[in-house]
Amino acid sequence: MSMSTKFKTPSELREMFRSGADPFPTSGLAPGTVQANLVILPKALAFDFLLFCQRNPKACPLIEVLDPGSYEVRTAAPGSDIRKDIPLYRIYKHGNLSEVTQSIDHIWQKDFVSFLLGCSFSFENALVQDGIKLPHFENGTNVSMYTTNIQTEPAGEFSGPMVVSMRYIPRDKIVRAVQITSRFPSVHGSPIHIGNPSEIGILDLSKPDFGDKTPIQNDDVPVFWACGVTPQSIAMHSQPPLMITHAPGHMFITDKQDSEYSIL
Repeated sequence: MSMSTKFKTPSELREMFRSGADPFPTSGLAPGTVQANLVILPKALAFDFLLFCQRNPKACPLIEVLDPGSYEVRTAAPGSDIRKDIPLYRIYKHGNLSEVTQSIDHIWQKDFVSFLLGCSFSFENALVQDGIKLPHFENGTNVSMYTTNIQTEPAGEFSGPMVVSMRYIPRDKIVRAVQITSRFPSVHGSPIHIGNPSEIGILDLSKPDFGDKTPIQNDDVPVFWACGVTPQSIAMHSQPPLMITHAPGHMFITDKQDSEYSIL
């Protein structure tokens, strides 16, 4: 990823992806702007998922919900097209990943309801500005994500295990990392676990379920945040007939500023 790409405006980045640019993770793009996870479901399942988000706000913090059939994110990104403005999409059918694609035009239905969920990429800029280095942020790779043994609160058709994102934090900066991310409850907020990964069902940090392996330094401690990839775990567990999501790490970039979602 070039520096010129990193500092494009959100609308320029969306247009780039809409035009078919080769996909890559969006961590570090448009610093200071809110990025979002995506879930798209038929209207018949939309209320159950809305209730699921309400019961699991740590993993699924709602940013915006679109009207049935609408593909413009009118509040967070006027003029956008949710069918094309994400670098890479995943299509799940009955719990199985059936397709990975750069556009969902070919599968779009008039009853689709789109959910935008807060993403921890939004607080990464604040961590970096405070001197906490994040290798994936600097290198343009994907954050490490893992399926845990923590069960979400069921709602209607939806249930299953939570997914977390992991960042190695130097031991002497853990308290500061907790303080910083706690200011962003709408984008996952404070960590849900610090330290021993086996306590939340993760057996090998070198083998993430989603994303890329993260290099570790001598005094680093693994810190885990609830992750907006959780709905993809839920799709595999609950097996709805159809669910469309972003590919992990390939987010929808809004026009909103991180500061708008900070409580301090």
